[in-house]
Amino acid sequence: MKLLSKICVALAAIGMLCAAMPAAAQEKIVVWWVKGFYPSEDAALYDAVKKFETKTGVKVELSQLAVQDGIPKTVAALDSGTPPDVAYIDVFDFQVTGKWAYEGKLEDLSDVLTPIKGNFLPNTVETTYLYNDKAKKRAYYAFPLKQQTMHIEYWKDMLAEAGDSNVPDTWKEYWAFWCDKAQPDYRKKTGKRIFGTGFPMGVDSSDSYYSFLTFMDAYNVKLVDAEGKVTVSDPKVRQGLIGALRDYTTPYTKGCTPPSATSWKDPDNNVAFANKTTIMTHNATISIAAKWFDDMNNDKLKPEEREQAKKNYYENIVTAGFPKKPDGSPMTYRAAVKTGLMFADSKNKKRGKEFIAFLLQDENLIPYVEGSLGRWYPVTKTGAARLSFWLADPHRTSVQKQFSAGTTTFEFTKNYKFTILNNENVWAKAMNRVVSEKVPVEKAVDELIARIKEVAG
Repeated sequence: MKLLSKICVALAAIGMLCAAMPAAAQEKIVVWWVKGFYPSEDAALYDAVKKFETKTGVKVELSQLAVQDGIPKTVAALDSGTPPDVAYIDVFDFQVTGKWAYEGKLEDLSDVLTPIKGNFLPNTVETTYLYNDKAKKRAYYAFPLKQQTMHIEYWKDMLAEAGDSNVPDTWKEYWAFWCDKAQPDYRKKTGKRIFGTGFPMGVDSSDSYYSFLTFMDAYNVKLVDAEGKVTVSDPKVRQGLIGALRDYTTPYTKGCTPPSATSWKDPDNNVAFANKTTIMTHNATISIAAKWFDDMNNDKLKPEEREQAKKNYYENIVTAGFPKKPDGSPMTYRAAVKTGLMFADSKNKKRGKEFIAFLLQDENLIPYVEGSLGRWYPVTKTGAARLSFWLADPHRTSVQKQFSAGTTTFEFTKNYKFTILNNENVWAKAMNRVVSEKVPVEKAVDELIARIKEVAG
């Protein structure tokens, strides 16, 4: 009995000691991620996070950021030596990934990506194989998640109301159609002061430079060679830039694009289109159409609103590719591969890499990409092969057709200094020199070339 009492006392003492000790802290990773465009996008991310936590016992401290806040907050964290373990913002690829890799700020993810690189579509994982000037080597300094390209969106019902249904497929005639026929015909029939086109031109807009670079592609302009050396001293490049800038600014100077377009940010061409202020716009995703798909499935909207959204998505809005190039050849599309990052100063690299590898598995990545309702296209072969999703409606079918024809990459994948030019948005500045300051196109192009040489040459 005495022995039992001693044991009880000892156990009680151990219990008190354990109670007094702080609980062991749960291992965690810090993840910063862009806020999704649709609830389904975020839901797929949350599901992947939950599954990772259950599988590993590691807590994911997830913070979601607005796209415009992502880079400033990440820069501040890098400056203070406290970056997250994993981060993804939609514009990392455009503005910072190549630059940060060059400066040695990113972690080498080759041990994650090399074993699975065969899973990816052409011109996807290759864009993350970047040069680190600090380490004097190339490696996978980012991970590919999804990709986008440029699409045309137009209101089919507005064209019908104007009495115009035959949209040309040749370059000059195509753009003239919206300004010289669709706009005046619609205004005459309805008395409404709408605009035939919505060309993004704001300096604070990524849509503006992505759209302009697509016009540049139509003129077969290559600003860098395979080694990343700038080619703007070539007279043919200058002539191509003049053609692209003239064609891009002409709708505005003809009164065929809203005057406010010079200050548009990324959502503004979407808003103008949704309000039927414009008949047509170009956009780097099909978010314009997918907004109505989201609305038609939103049980918080009235039945009549959902029905109108369904009609807009399936009947009234067309997603299409660009017309033939000025030389008559089919349009080629540049794809922007969206990149996630881990940093050289990240605290929990081991678990962070496990999270990246987990997210890139088909059962996690495919639902995340498809949760964007066609706004993003897969970077993996298995994701692109899901034709039950990609051929489910005319909008996704158009996206699938554009990507299946093959894509090209951005200049910054060969010369990181083009991320600096994109940050400055030298392309939109050139547009505004023409439309706001009335500078001749040739002079604006010469200024643009000089800046490209200064920064990237």
